[in-house]
Amino acid sequence: MRLPRKQSMSNRADFLRVRTDGQAKAGRLVVVSTLADPALPHLKVGFITTRKMGKAHDRNLLRRRLRALVQRHAHLLADPKRYLIAIPRPGSAGASFAELEADWLKQVKRLGLLSSK
Repeated sequence: MRLPRKQSMSNRADFLRVRTDGQAKAGRLVVVSTLADPALPHLKVGFITTRKMGKAHDRNLLRRRLRALVQRHAHLLADPKRYLIAIPRPGSAGASFAELEADWLKQVKRLGLLSSK
């Protein structure tokens, strides 16, 4: 299943606002940043993969994995009216999907984004 285009962040100003005004938690494999915005109709997700991550196929793999994580766990978010940015760290391309998922979930929990369902 594909992440709908309406849930993707594409505006540079939104990325900058989340990085400067939002909260961020860094793990061993991924950095998760978030900013609540009551004006949003739904969750907006963005991924930042720089050349430090590796070659293009490694960056594409990381983006696919991060999209899958958001699709798998988005329903667990307590307040879906927010921006969410995931930035993989160098070396995360060599990690397994399970390791990436565990680190992503840990950072989301540290930010207090998961509901108590």
